[in-house]
Amino acid sequence: MPITITKDNHQEKIIDSFKPIVLDVYATWCGPCQLMNPIIDELETEYATTITFAKLNVDDSRELAIHYGITSIPTFIFIKNGQVITKETGSRTKKELESKITEYLIK
Repeated sequence: MPITITKDNHQEKIIDSFKPIVLDVYATWCGPCQLMNPIIDELETEYATTITFAKLNVDDSRELAIHYGITSIPTFIFIKNGQVITKETGSRTKKELESKITEYLIK
């Protein structure tokens, strides 16, 4: 299960992480966000040893959502060495997300 990111653990879990991260930015009321959950769970299982999967609820962590420039959800933020590499907004297929993981996080 992806880790939940809050302002209290953001530094430790995202900025200081040695592993690349896929940060799923969502809201509980967002239908497309909920449809992405099974895909994220599958990807997390497949990439568990190399990538951390995390979730950020925009309603619970508004400051972090602003920090990351979130204007639409779902948004997937690809982070490496504490730096945002790229963002993808909107629902994505598993294949599309895998392509971004391979392109930006596993080199």
